[in-house]
Amino acid sequence: MRNTFIGRLAPGSLIALLMLVTAGLDPARAQTDYPNRPIRVVVGFAAGGGNDIFARLVGQKLSEIIGQPVVIENKPGAGGRLSADYVANQPADGYTLLVGASGMMSIAAAVYPKLAYHPTKSFVPLTMIANFPLIMVIPNTNPARNVKGLVEWAKANPSKSNYATTSPAFTITSELLKLKTGMPGVAIPYKSSSEMILSVAQELSLFAIADGPPTVPMVKGGQVRAIAVTGAVRSAELPDVPSMAESGFPEVDVYLWSGFFAPAGTPPAITAKLEGALRQAIKDPGVSEKLKAMAVNPGGNPGEEFKKMIDADIAKFVDVAKAANLKFTE
Repeated sequence: MRNTFIGRLAPGSLIALLMLVTAGLDPARAQTDYPNRPIRVVVGFAAGGGNDIFARLVGQKLSEIIGQPVVIENKPGAGGRLSADYVANQPADGYTLLVGASGMMSIAAAVYPKLAYHPTKSFVPLTMIANFPLIMVIPNTNPARNVKGLVEWAKANPSKSNYATTSPAFTITSELLKLKTGMPGVAIPYKSSSEMILSVAQELSLFAIADGPPTVPMVKGGQVRAIAVTGAVRSAELPDVPSMAESGFPEVDVYLWSGFFAPAGTPPAITAKLEGALRQAIKDPGVSEKLKAMAVNPGGNPGEEFKKMIDADIAKFVDVAKAANLKFTE
């Protein structure tokens, strides 16, 4: 019957039927053959920065694993948010990925009410590249020798209590510390991490909680004093500096991170291939050692675990923003 039916179709109808059947097979074939062309990785920051270095380091190993070129494309602007909005609207075919940092993902989702995307709804989190704690520094002239001492000093000198910041990531961490300790402190904005650490060295700010690259050299150079790192464990860069947990404030558990994301709707077969290849790339001894040399903790965790971590981050930062009455605008 089937042969008789097809035999009676007009030539044009037969061609149309074959095209329809072939089209129905294309998506499955595309997933089976994936990847069969270069993969683009979009980074929301300028070339040479930490996230760009992460992307190029892991991207090179990923290319070796999947057998296709991995092209890094920098789209800086709005603290990385422009790149996330861009990738969220690209075809969900596995050929455009995002390197997303916590500031533009979990923290942005918590503090920007009109954010055009959501980290775990607009994207599929694939794996974390790395995370790292922040470092709390104070002027060398301040008599405090630890966080508790600084809190006491700030409460006794509220008019002199302020902190330097450059981004929502640093602001919200400083506000979390204030909420957990009851210390006063007015935010003083600066344009870069280097400027905010310099403001502490010059005694223009009581403290700053910042990332390692601009902070560690000034600590080791004796220009500022580090009194804690956020989180539960010490930093390998500053082994003599206690963690916030050791300092008596385990709730100030903040790590910034970077990771790989695919647009929502990317077929599970493709995201599974990407997740596996990316995790393999990050856990490669050569890659992980280079990451450690940058004073970060290598990732490579499963995508579902990464997603749960991001959602937990968002919930925590939403609570902090509400409790501190923080207002951010795009």
